[in-house]
Amino acid sequence: MAFLGATISRVVRCHSLFPLPCGAGSRRYSSSSQSDHTAEKSVPYQNTLKQTEGGASGPTKPLPQSADVVVIGGGSLGCQTLYHLAKMGVSNAVLLERDRLTAGTTWHTAGLLWQLRPSDTEVELLAHTRNVISSELEMETGLNTGWIQNGGLFIASNKQRLDEYKRLMSLGKVYGIESFVLSPAETKDLYPLMNVDDLYGTLYVPKDGTMDPAGTCTTLSRAASARGATVIENCPVTGIQVKEDHLGVRRVKAVDTDFGTIETPCVVNCAGVWATKLGQMAGVNVPLIAMHHAYVVTERIEGIQNMPNVRDHDASVYLRLQGDALSVGGYEQNPVFWEEVSDKFAFSLFDLDWDVFMQHIEGAVNRVPALERTGIKSTVCGPESFTADHKPLMGEAPEVRGFFLGCGFNSAGMMLGGGCGRELAHWIIYGRPEKDMYGYDIRYCTKTQLYMRWVFVEYTFSFPPHHDVIKEECLACRNAVAVFNMSYFGKFYLVGPDAKKAADWLFTADVNKAPGSTVYTCMLNKNGGAESDLTVSRLEPGLTRLPLAPEFNGDSYYLAVGGAVAQHNWSHIQTVLQDRGFRCSLIDQSEQMGMISIQGPKSRELLQEVLDADLSNEAFPFSTHRVVSAAGHQVSPEFVRSGEFTLERMGLTYKAKAHLKSPFDPENKRVKGFYSTP
Repeated sequence: MAFLGATISRVVRCHSLFPLPCGAGSRRYSSSSQSDHTAEKSVPYQNTLKQTEGGASGPTKPLPQSADVVVIGGGSLGCQTLYHLAKMGVSNAVLLERDRLTAGTTWHTAGLLWQLRPSDTEVELLAHTRNVISSELEMETGLNTGWIQNGGLFIASNKQRLDEYKRLMSLGKVYGIESFVLSPAETKDLYPLMNVDDLYGTLYVPKDGTMDPAGTCTTLSRAASARGATVIENCPVTGIQVKEDHLGVRRVKAVDTDFGTIETPCVVNCAGVWATKLGQMAGVNVPLIAMHHAYVVTERIEGIQNMPNVRDHDASVYLRLQGDALSVGGYEQNPVFWEEVSDKFAFSLFDLDWDVFMQHIEGAVNRVPALERTGIKSTVCGPESFTADHKPLMGEAPEVRGFFLGCGFNSAGMMLGGGCGRELAHWIIYGRPEKDMYGYDIRYCTKTQLYMRWVFVEYTFSFPPHHDVIKEECLACRNAVAVFNMSYFGKFYLVGPDAKKAADWLFTADVNKAPGSTVYTCMLNKNGGAESDLTVSRLEPGLTRLPLAPEFNGDSYYLAVGGAVAQHNWSHIQTVLQDRGFRCSLIDQSEQMGMISIQGPKSRELLQEVLDADLSNEAFPFSTHRVVSAAGHQVSPEFVRSGEFTLERMGLTYKAKAHLKSPFDPENKRVKGFYSTP
């Protein structure tokens, strides 16, 4: 038997683990195997499906010739989506699972459900999941899903974390979620085995609990089948057929398998770790990566029975009640990536890398000291998919109409499955979700690596590292002049015979003013909700001197869109053009064009020294635009590609010639940005 306390001491002493001798060569190992993955491991579910020899080699049901929707993947999201599609009236829906239900990632999940999150939308999603699992399904089918309501306890080991939990408690009151902030002493009364010496307090949610993946997915599939849906296991998908319509729009046509083809206008990618490969079949980019994600199951712990589940965010560890034992896991800071995802990996597990997992054990033993004297019964290390911003990927892919995503759930697919399954079903049927799912929308994913690096540096409970620099920049902009690099904005041209009709349909304001006008406007969706805000400039007809503008005759427009929403706006406009059949094109010049914003009370003075145009209110009124020359040179495509300038932002400097003398900064305090040559 290997004890957690002994494990810690051995790692510290010789960086090796369990009965292996110091200096053992392999970094990946477990007590049972040295293989790349293990076909069977002991996991904490009585009803967990196991791989069997000589199982069925073909589909469990005949494939229909056609379906209204084909859901691919029989895990939590696939089963929830199928169930909600059927419940909303889509009776001709089919779910295809390449192996058995829950295969891949769902079967080995910890199954935790915490009701409180900082986002009100996520609180609503979680509440729906809990309602479906704890009562709705049992009322429909008479089957128990395996729901256990033993409560949840969030640990605050610093004042900032406790303040956060107090805000969560306030949010919970709005949604009727019972929760309590407990003192260390009250926490000890509730959870006698817990070390509370380093606590500021805890947040206790009595109606949190755990779900059984096999019981949940089985019940969901039966409820969906009772409403006319079809669940087909042992049927891998080999291809997605895509066709172009008369407008050149790529749309889903059919799903191919080795056992037949299903004609369908709609596919839902709920393939988890395998979602990227499935997307490639249709030419759709699915930006997620596969990692090893693990927990261990302890031996029996006296006195742990009926205790709530525990989440310690600062220690990056959770303690899930497992009868008279605990499952211990968390998010790895230095995870092992699964570089080559195997199509044959179904009910298999990796060997646990104890070097990576060690941080969880240390945090767990600190929180529940009895663990130091407790043995490990089994290890569970399986594949899980993660995304760059830790948000799921949902909605219709911008590359192919009718191809929907429900994947990338960052090990939260069970707890978010019910709410997200309902929203995804609504999205498919009505063209958009009921709730604000913008943060999950696949159309929101853009190339923001530089932005994300800044976010990780700046994201802190205290003042960010560049707080003083930001202060100086704000004061300079308020009192004098500042230059902002806005090149991350989206820059689109809307041109073609029906460009005016499209503009009238798309934008809430009247953008068809005189050529040379610029209008700040919104775009709405079918329900009248705001989709975005942007500026629309009506261009002069005929040949234009505007850089990188396409040649056009008739009406045309230049659109400037916030960088964070550029991809989303692009997809929304393209969808409208396709659905309405407008004969016009949306041309993206975002990467080819720069955008510089000069702001502050002296901005006009600065520009007047550089530009050859009259910038007075009378000559250049508000909400207009003009092509001008700067320092005697008109901006051209060649200049856009080769021109140099200096900007500094968050410690990043762009090479250029700096003009240090400026009439707007006589003491030369502002060394960032650039100035005109005297």
